[in-house]
Amino acid sequence: MPEAGDRRRFFRINDEVDLYYRKIAGQEAAEVSHVDENVLVGDALPQIMEAVAQEMNGLLKRIETAEPDVAGYLKLLNYKVDMLAEFLARRHDRAGEKNASHVNLSASGLAFGSELPLNEGDYLELKVLLPASRAQVTTCCRVVQCRKNPANDPDCPYIVSVDYLNMKEEDRELLIKHVNKRQLEQIREQKA
Repeated sequence: MPEAGDRRRFFRINDEVDLYYRKIAGQEAAEVSHVDENVLVGDALPQIMEAVAQEMNGLLKRIETAEPDVAGYLKLLNYKVDMLAEFLARRHDRAGEKNASHVNLSASGLAFGSELPLNEGDYLELKVLLPASRAQVTTCCRVVQCRKNPANDPDCPYIVSVDYLNMKEEDRELLIKHVNKRQLEQIREQKA
C-alpha cells in the first residue's frame, strides 16, 4: 500500500469504466490482484466495441486523405460488424445493460460515485473493466475517504476514494499504460 506522501506518484485521469465492487472482510483483502483479458464473454462487448471504434476513427481519418476508396470500404465493413454486434447483444438480452461509472483513475487507486456511504477503512473487492485496454483488473482495496458528492448527483450522492492493496506489478503496469493511453486520447480530443 502506498504511503501517505506516495499517493500522488501516478498520473490521474477522469475516465468511464465498468465498475463492480463488493464489501469484503479484512482477511479477504490479502488476495493478490489479477487481470482478466478474456472480457468478451461478459457484458463488456459493447463498451469494448466502442473503444475500438474510437481508435479506428482516428486511423480512418488519415486513410481517408490518402485512399478515399479504401476508407469507404472500411466504413462499410465497420458498419457491418456493428450490426452483427448489435444483433448478438439483442439475442442475449444484454442490450443497454452496463455498469458504466465515471471515475478518477490512477495506478495506485481510484475515486468513484457511490449510492451508499462507505466507511474509511472498509475493504472492497473491485473489478474495473477498461474498455480502451480490453482488460479487467480485479483487486482488493481499502477505502481512504468517503465524502458527499459536490455535483449533487442523486444516483451517486457519495464519492469514495480507495487505494489498491496487494496489486501485482504486471497489473499496475497495465493500469499505467491505460492511463497514459487515455490521457493522450483526451489531449487529442481537446485539440480537435
